[in-house]
Amino acid sequence: MVGKPIRGMKCMNAEVFLDTNIVVYSFDRGDARRHQLAKKRLGELFSRQACVAVSIQVLQEFFHTMSRKGANPSILREALEYYMRRDVVENTCPLLRRAIDVQQRFQLSFYDANIVAAAQLAGAKELWSEDFNTGQDYDGVVAVNPFL
Repeated sequence: MVGKPIRGMKCMNAEVFLDTNIVVYSFDRGDARRHQLAKKRLGELFSRQACVAVSIQVLQEFFHTMSRKGANPSILREALEYYMRRDVVENTCPLLRRAIDVQQRFQLSFYDANIVAAAQLAGAKELWSEDFNTGQDYDGVVAVNPFL
């Protein structure tokens, strides 16, 4: 676990929206460099009580990926509970509509568009991911690769 939350963070606008790969790397030790960087960067966010958001999609992908890697289900459940105390963007009809618009506007895959749309709905300033072009502005949400 990246650290114990001081309190659950619920906010109007997230500072950072986390993509699945950032959360996975914070647990997966297969890539030591990314593992250490993810833990460090997330630790910095959480220690200063930054408003951090994720989506149900991110949590589902995290659980699926780490389960396939053989992670202990009870540890994964604890991690999910930790992130569910943060801002979580639920799968809704408005999210789906926005994702379709984002997909068409930016020519993204649907699942990437869903991540961007969730970040937008969370009011995030930054989308932390290694899967998007760093510096790309998605109508107010800027992609940042925290491993660079």
